[in-house]
Amino acid sequence: MCSTNTNIANDMARNSIDDGDAFGCSRNSVSPLNGHLQIAPTERYATHYKMNHAKRGLAIIFNHEFFTIPHLRPRCGTNVDCENLTNTLRGLGFEVNDFHNYTHKDIEKNLERVASMNHSERDCLLVAVLSHGELGLLYAHDTSYKPESIWAYFTSDKCPTLAGKPKLFFIQACQGDKLDSGTTLKERTETDGQPASTFRIPCQADFLIAYSTVPGYYSWRNTTRGSWFMQSLCMELRENGTRYDLLTLLTFVCRRVALDYESNTPENITMHQQKQIPCISTMLTRLLKFTPPRNGIV
Repeated sequence: MCSTNTNIANDMARNSIDDGDAFGCSRNSVSPLNGHLQIAPTERYATHYKMNHAKRGLAIIFNHEFFTIPHLRPRCGTNVDCENLTNTLRGLGFEVNDFHNYTHKDIEKNLERVASMNHSERDCLLVAVLSHGELGLLYAHDTSYKPESIWAYFTSDKCPTLAGKPKLFFIQACQGDKLDSGTTLKERTETDGQPASTFRIPCQADFLIAYSTVPGYYSWRNTTRGSWFMQSLCMELRENGTRYDLLTLLTFVCRRVALDYESNTPENITMHQQKQIPCISTMLTRLLKFTPPRNGIV
């Protein structure tokens, strides 16, 4: 048995290199870090992300209502989502920038701009996309693009001042055209002082991506009240945003969407009484709990 965490880490590193060799990778591909080291925003084994920087962080919303792509109809109700999310995030202390009907090139320029900024005094980053989509694709005003291209700008090697900090992405869009008719259940009733050290993290760590629906499925939006997912997300963030950690909150968002919403299109029996469930992908390494807004955060 190894007596120190260092020995354990070294053994794991050796095993990882051996596994890489088995797949034809060179040992030279594992190289030490060079140059300036970014200071870790939290202690190595902290259970929670540090959420008491001078600023909460930027929230970027790409809101798409109109498209130049012929088969894409206007997304009525998306501006309600955008306003709802903007007000909710400002209430949590975010600096919110919303961009409407941007082309793909404009989206890229804004993401590059944000990635090049110094986020040292910010808790986190949040990006939301409200648009049409299909499996593996999102739509800008003028063309489609892959969702992963959004968060690729913010890996720790490309945006070092967000390294070790949560980077949150919320995607309100269809992921296909499948419908979920749901299952009816009968409710059951019951009768009863050390030297400083360095460590490395994966470039893909500390991301969370929340989709409004599961891959392959339709995502529902009310033309006057907004999408089911954004309504539920904003309700949970407003009511419990500083009470629970984010993954707990998103579990409750899933519950709201799953239980409280059902399509009502009796004129179209195929689309009538359909259900929806969001899909959460997390690479977070700690719990994220928003602190109440304080002086310096508006």
